[in-house]
Amino acid sequence: MKFTREDSTMRTSLLLLIASSAYIATAVPLQDNDIGVEKAYPRFIEFPDGEGNMHTVDLEAEPDWEVLSEVQRNPANNRYLLFTRRNNNRAQTLTMNNANSIRNSNYNPNVPTVVIVHGWLSNQNTDINPTIRDAYLRKSDVNVIVLDWRRLASSLYDTAVRGVPDVGRGLGQFIRFLVNTAGGNLNNFHLVGFSLGAHLVGNAGRELGGRVARITGLDPAGPLWNYNRNRLSRNDAIYVEAIHTDGGLTGLGIGSAVANADFFPNGGNSQPGCMTSLCNHNRAWELFASTVTRNHLVANQCNSMTQVTWDTCRGARLHMGNDDLRKNGNGLYRVNTARRYPY
Repeated sequence: MKFTREDSTMRTSLLLLIASSAYIATAVPLQDNDIGVEKAYPRFIEFPDGEGNMHTVDLEAEPDWEVLSEVQRNPANNRYLLFTRRNNNRAQTLTMNNANSIRNSNYNPNVPTVVIVHGWLSNQNTDINPTIRDAYLRKSDVNVIVLDWRRLASSLYDTAVRGVPDVGRGLGQFIRFLVNTAGGNLNNFHLVGFSLGAHLVGNAGRELGGRVARITGLDPAGPLWNYNRNRLSRNDAIYVEAIHTDGGLTGLGIGSAVANADFFPNGGNSQPGCMTSLCNHNRAWELFASTVTRNHLVANQCNSMTQVTWDTCRGARLHMGNDDLRKNGNGLYRVNTARRYPY
């Protein structure tokens, strides 16, 4: 069979159309009208622990009601670990309803307080905690409180999801007790949570009437959260920021706008230098820690998620992350980063 030049041109055009369609299908998992829509997670998913090990999660499993009952009855059973420049590596334990644990500690009500909250199957020693803690303490004189909520975080994923609001309310009650006991001002509090911890700090802020200065959600968890009324929201603090790094259709992050300002680094679905969803997910706290030190990642505001995806955002500029307690901003933002630290 003999092919003419017109046949060749048609075949080339068809191949380009197919290639373009395939690219669009992979590059645009979330459009404007998909924001807040429940992603099609299968019943069984892979979700990482704090050490990077993947675990099979049954999203329809029966929750552990005994654990949930215990968490609800006793919000004080979590550990609140204080670090300051006077004890930057050795924690002081602050205990709910124990005023002496506060008064005898290095807590300083006259400087800002940062609370760091880990995600599922993690604890005080998980990398996110020392990384963000050290970034803050090297930069300025602050109180850093690490919430270790491993009692619930070590349970099945669906159990942990159901218990997050109670632990969050417990954190809010602890912060109220801390301020009432030793002083301080909610205008100087910044709550930072990763994955499930992002929704947890949202509930803590809600417990405090949305009066804390700032909440930062680091790739807020997606599975079981899209339609969940207890998820992180823009009303949980004076300023709420979310950094989305793994928001694809089956990503570990929620991938949709939940805050005052929602940042989508590199489009919010896959990150430079990452080959796995786990790497994408963790990049949120890695980016944040770097911005606390350098404040170097500046995003452009976007009019739509389509602009986020296609990197055509040309709006107002706003720094992503950082330690600014008086920060403000609204809308969708995209910033492009490098493959390696400091990004």
